[in-house]
Amino acid sequence: MKNSLSRRSGLILLCLCLPVAALAEGLSEFTLKNGLKIVVKEDHRAPTVAHMVWYRAGSMDEFNGTTGVAHVLEHMMFKGTKTLKPGEFSDRVAALGGQENAFTTQDYTAYYQQIHKSHLAKVMALEADRMHNLVIAPDEFAREMKVVMEERRWRTDDRAQSRLYETFMATAYQAHPYRVPTIGWMRDLETLTARDAQQWYQTWYTPANATLVVAGDVDPQQVLHLAQRYYGNIPSHPLPARRPQDEPAQAGQKRVEVKAPAENPYLLIGFKVPRLQNIEQDVEPYALEVLSGVLDGYPGARLNTALVRQQRSADQAGAGYDLLGRGPALFLLDGSPAAGKTTAALETALRAEVAKIASAGITEAELARVKTQLIASQVYKRDSIFGQAMEIGSYEMSGIGARNIDHVLGKLKAVTAQQVQAVAQKYFGDDAMTVAVLLPQPLDPNKVSAPPKGLHHQ
Repeated sequence: MKNSLSRRSGLILLCLCLPVAALAEGLSEFTLKNGLKIVVKEDHRAPTVAHMVWYRAGSMDEFNGTTGVAHVLEHMMFKGTKTLKPGEFSDRVAALGGQENAFTTQDYTAYYQQIHKSHLAKVMALEADRMHNLVIAPDEFAREMKVVMEERRWRTDDRAQSRLYETFMATAYQAHPYRVPTIGWMRDLETLTARDAQQWYQTWYTPANATLVVAGDVDPQQVLHLAQRYYGNIPSHPLPARRPQDEPAQAGQKRVEVKAPAENPYLLIGFKVPRLQNIEQDVEPYALEVLSGVLDGYPGARLNTALVRQQRSADQAGAGYDLLGRGPALFLLDGSPAAGKTTAALETALRAEVAKIASAGITEAELARVKTQLIASQVYKRDSIFGQAMEIGSYEMSGIGARNIDHVLGKLKAVTAQQVQAVAQKYFGDDAMTVAVLLPQPLDPNKVSAPPKGLHHQ
C-alpha cells in the first residue's frame, strides 16, 4: 500500500509541541545556464553526503509498445559510458566506500550515491559523465533485458498481490498512463531495442529536465562550484511538449478478479480523489492525508482496531493516500479477510468505517494523534541525510517544490475534523470506486522464487 502515513512508524509517542527543524533552513537553490536545477541542504552532523540526480521522466511519459523503457534505461545507466566500462561506475563508488543505486517510478527516475564528503567531486564527475556520455551497446542491452524480464517475473508475475495491483491499476485508469506498470508489459519488454533506450535517453536525459540534490556536510557555494565544473558544460536541448493526459470522469464502479497462486484472498479498493496542486487554495488533499492516518496511521487507528482486533473480520486492513504526484490520485483501502470470512464482507466492513466518519466525524483526540504522527515522521526523516534528500527530490518532481515542504506540513497541522468529515462524505461513493479481488489458487510446492542474477538496481 502507498500509505504515506502508515509507513511512518515508531515515533508516534512524540508530542505535538516537539520542535521540528524546518527543512527549508539551510536550503539553497541554484540554476545553471543549461537549465540544471541544484538544491543543497546543509546538515553538518556527520561528514557524509547524499548526491542525487532526479530526471522528471517516468513510466507516465512512455508510449504504447515501449512500456518499461524508463526502467530499462535506468539499468543501462550502469552499463558503460565513453570513458567507463560496464559495471565500472558501481565499482568506483564502492572503492570510495560509498553506496549507490537508482529507482524508477511513474513520475521520475533518480540516481544516488551516499559517500564521505571528501568524495563528492568524484561521484559528481561520474554522474555527469553518464548524463552526457552514456553508451548503449546492443550486446550489453540484450543481456540486461534478460535481467529486466526476470525481474518482472520475480517482482510481479510470481507474486499474487503484485499481479492484482497491476490489474487493479489497469482497471482503475481508463486513459491515464498510470494504468501501465512501471516495469512495463512483458510483451513490450520482449520487443524493446537498444535504439528505444537510446531515444529515451536523448529525449529526457538533459540538464533542463534534471534536478541535482545534494544534502549533508557541504557548503552550498562549493557545491555550486563543483556543479558548474562537472555539469555546467553539458549541453541542454528542448524537451518535447508534455500533452495533457487527463483521466475521464468515472461514471460507475469497476470490478475485476485475478486468479493466482496464493495462500489467502486479498481485496483492494480505490477511489478517485484529488492530489495536491495549489498549496494555498487546496484543502481536500490535506484532509485526505489526515483521513488516511485516522484509518491506518498508527497501531490503534480505526481499521486495525475495528476490523482486526474487535470484529476479527480481517487479518490485515489498511488505507493509503499520497498527496504528491504528477498524475491523478487514488485513495486506497485494502485487506485480507480472516479465516471463514469473505472479501465481500471485508469490502462492506472497510467502507463502513469510512461511512462512520462521513456521518459522525472524528474525535479531536484522533485528529491530534494523527498530527502527532505527521510531526514524528518529519523528525524521523530529517534525522537522516538521505531521507532529507529523498523528501526534497520528491517535492521537486511533483512540482510543489522543496521550499514548500514545511508549508505543506503546516497545512496538514491546520486540518480540522470538519474537513476530514467533508472528504469522507464526498469521495467514497460507488461511481468513483474500483474493486479488485484476489482469488487464491493452489501453490506449487516445488516452485522457488529468487531474485534474478545480476539484479542490483531497481
